Amino acid sequence: MALRLARRAFLRSLALAPGTAMASKRDTGWTHYGGGPGVTRYSQLTQIRRDNVRRLRPAWIHACGDSMRRPATTIEAEPLVAGGTIYVTTAQVKVRALDATDGTELWTFDPFQGLADGRARGVCRGLARWQDGRRERIFATALNRLYSIDARTGEPDRRFGNGGSLDLTQEFDRDLEGLAFKHTSPVIVHEDLVITGGGGGEGPAPQAPGHIRGWDACTGERRWIFHTIPHPGEFGYETWPEDAFRRVGGTNDWSGMSIDRERGIVFASTGSPSFDFYGGDRHGQNLFGNCVLALDALTGERVWHFQTVHHDVWDYDLPCPPMLIEAEVNGKPARAVAQFTKTGLLFLLDRETGRPLFEVEERPVAQDGAPGEKLWPTQPFPVKPGPLCVHGFDENDATNRTPEAAAKVKAVLRTWRSEGIFTPPSLEGTVVRPGFNGGVLWGGGAYDPERNFLIVNSSENSNLLRLREAEQGKPYRYAHEGWVRFLDPDGYPAARPPWGHLTAIDAGTGDFAWRVPLGEFEGMPGSGTLCVGGPLSTAGGLTFVGSTQDEKFRAFDSDTGEMLWEYQLTAGAYASPCTYSVGGTQYVAIAAGGAGKNRTRSGDRFVAFSLGS
Repeated sequence: MALRLARRAFLRSLALAPGTAMASKRDTGWTHYGGGPGVTRYSQLTQIRRDNVRRLRPAWIHACGDSMRRPATTIEAEPLVAGGTIYVTTAQVKVRALDATDGTELWTFDPFQGLADGRARGVCRGLARWQDGRRERIFATALNRLYSIDARTGEPDRRFGNGGSLDLTQEFDRDLEGLAFKHTSPVIVHEDLVITGGGGGEGPAPQAPGHIRGWDACTGERRWIFHTIPHPGEFGYETWPEDAFRRVGGTNDWSGMSIDRERGIVFASTGSPSFDFYGGDRHGQNLFGNCVLALDALTGERVWHFQTVHHDVWDYDLPCPPMLIEAEVNGKPARAVAQFTKTGLLFLLDRETGRPLFEVEERPVAQDGAPGEKLWPTQPFPVKPGPLCVHGFDENDATNRTPEAAAKVKAVLRTWRSEGIFTPPSLEGTVVRPGFNGGVLWGGGAYDPERNFLIVNSSENSNLLRLREAEQGKPYRYAHEGWVRFLDPDGYPAARPPWGHLTAIDAGTGDFAWRVPLGEFEGMPGSGTLCVGGPLSTAGGLTFVGSTQDEKFRAFDSDTGEMLWEYQLTAGAYASPCTYSVGGTQYVAIAAGGAGKNRTRSGDRFVAFSLGS
């Protein structure tokens, strides 16, 4: 408590000091995905506060002009801001520079130049910026390529890679011919290195793995590679069948990275090995699937790892970058790594060793999987904090929206397997809760150092998963019947609401400080909705978040969770916001791209808000 009070007094003194960033007396950018190398999504700006947030109005709106209904596009990009310029990616994954004060377009770079619109281009959730004194570059990914772009002109750096880009399917220590590869989250830049993740899918077909690599930021030359599926002689090789490094895919860092620049350690979060619903051909613990990884940023050597799911067959990828915080935990100061998960669990780990700061228990789980499966006997559960979403689905969890809807949901539960979290996928059919889009997704959380709060939005999502025998001639034993959401007859989630929450976790105690429903279906107060996108907290005592299916952008009191302001957007804000100050004015900006996993209408706008008169 004393440490927290001292921190609060220090931060408030800075907020009152003339000429500081907190007082918005000078331009303050958002120069890194997540607000900084630790991806804490926190800003020290204080011009917009709890007592004036109701005056927020759109300062400018930029329409990208390239959204589509079919196939539906979305924008999941968090902007970067530097030197009065805001950098974004559009619905068609074009990189665009705008004037940060009025949204005027300065330049656009199209990685798909010459190709007609109307094809899937994936998403790019954010950009990375690098400056070495002479050059200023924006690094962007699109599908399987990494681009180096001049931040001032929008022209590719022809000295980087092959005329300004790298083909990330090359220099992979494995032949990726015929295998899909994509990189959706921002890369990390450290000193003269650009560090990439990405990888293949997690389905039953042959998939690319997700090795992490370091490249020369000037030339694109590969400096190092870390095999997320270890090769012979490497740590973790014995946790797989002997030939897994040649044939198993997945285990990719699709959700992004963070970095401790002082120690030169990059932190990555990895996903499930493929096939993500059946592991009969990959018996073992399967390192480094579903791991928080700490790597030496200059060499790629493993410093430590922590696995959050052993031998994953539930698609429980780590969905967001590890967050680096300096917090009071159990009454002691700690340099910590905070990792949110799709299971709604939060693992707080020591940054130097990976040791849990709250006790983690290995608890027995069900072992009767599909024929040929060999499940891991236990799974890790932190004693604190408690889960952000419900684990498992029984008749008491069925929707109470209408009696008819409840009866239909209960009828399904009587014929499908539903024995709590980690019920194995099966041929007869399994209810998976948390589902594939449950818990916390790629937006992650925010850390408010003044309050010592981790603030995060989460979803109550369930799926119906049924394995089936693969077609004759396929190189795998089982497939599945699709990513089926468990819904009631009217299309609402099958579980009882709320279906989305915003929660503040006291990092010192592991307890919830407050928790409120997030989002609302029309005519259903307090219902919450599925949440896609993350929050932003500020020294003004506010937490901003979009992410909800009702297509609103909101501000909450960071002390209490009280909603103080909301704005109806033209499309859902399924991205994370940023805040910055230019010319003494603080702005809060977010993408309104719609569609995506929330399945609402597409949009193409970036909206920046400031205080009205």
